[in-house]
Amino acid sequence: MNPVRWLWLALIFAAGAAGAGGYPEVRPGIMPSFPSDHGSHPAFRTEWWYVTAWVMDESGREFGVQVTFFRNRPRIAEENPSAFAPKQLVFAHAGLAETGHGRLRHDQRAARTGFGLAEAAEGDTDVRVGDWTLRRDGDGYAARVAARDFRLELELRTTQPLLLQGEAGYSRKGPLATQASRYYSMPQLAVSGRVVVDGAERRVTGRAWLDHEWSSEMIAPEAVGWDWIGINLSDGGALMAFRLRDREGRTFWAGGSHRDAGGGTRILRPAEVSFEPQRRWRSPRSGAEYPVAMRVRAGGLTVDLAPLMDDQEFDARASTGTLYWEGAVRASSGGAEIGRGYLELTGYWRPLRL
Repeated sequence: MNPVRWLWLALIFAAGAAGAGGYPEVRPGIMPSFPSDHGSHPAFRTEWWYVTAWVMDESGREFGVQVTFFRNRPRIAEENPSAFAPKQLVFAHAGLAETGHGRLRHDQRAARTGFGLAEAAEGDTDVRVGDWTLRRDGDGYAARVAARDFRLELELRTTQPLLLQGEAGYSRKGPLATQASRYYSMPQLAVSGRVVVDGAERRVTGRAWLDHEWSSEMIAPEAVGWDWIGINLSDGGALMAFRLRDREGRTFWAGGSHRDAGGGTRILRPAEVSFEPQRRWRSPRSGAEYPVAMRVRAGGLTVDLAPLMDDQEFDARASTGTLYWEGAVRASSGGAEIGRGYLELTGYWRPLRL
């Protein structure tokens, strides 16, 4: 879901039945088809491709990386034959975290499709806003981002099969069957490439996680935000868990999956997932308070999450109209590190609404 993955975040909170206004519903029982489902699904309201990674340069310096592309169908002027009509919008967010800097470096882009400004291709992953791109290429992906104060050129190589979330890719986000998304993950991607920051080029390697999700009505209007994790486990496994919160901060819905070291996968029911804040950090800019350290119980696993650094708040008001916390975290159990990944926290600044 990703989050914080990542999309025109406010639009997924629209009330009303899925399919209203001409959007198709996400339905159970439909098997995904690849490679076509790697590409765009332009009939649906929202969609995103969400990459998070931990990478290290040759000196041992660590970075957290986030690159997200969002596609939105706004249902504006769709009958207008003009090529200028904004029939599809594409947004992109990118973040770079490093403890030496102490604060998340981030940037964002937005454009309507056409005229070479932006594209979200059908048939396979190929999304772009200007010179920001994410493409599937052979057995992996290539990400290119030229942000204001950093640059990313990363290759992401597949090391294990994709992971269908929920029921064969049908991921429930609420009590109604229509409150769902199509959702799959690509954990344990092997990363190589370069990060350019502070005028220096750094060759990096590491591990990444990619989510691809699309929907027309993903969650109920009672929900005001979500917490999400995607963790590449040190034993080769993968853990995804999320919860949607109501206005009182209680869990409205939850779910997830755990792939073990042998490749066996357990899909987690709502009652099997809990998020317990352990420590909070208040942003000096927005005043929002985020639970940046969490204890997550997911099936038989209990993991403690600690951030690479506290200040990983992303100010996306210029593109998606919100602020959220999107942070690199270490996962431990019994005091020993067992994995690394990302924690996404949305709806802590303000409830997400249209």
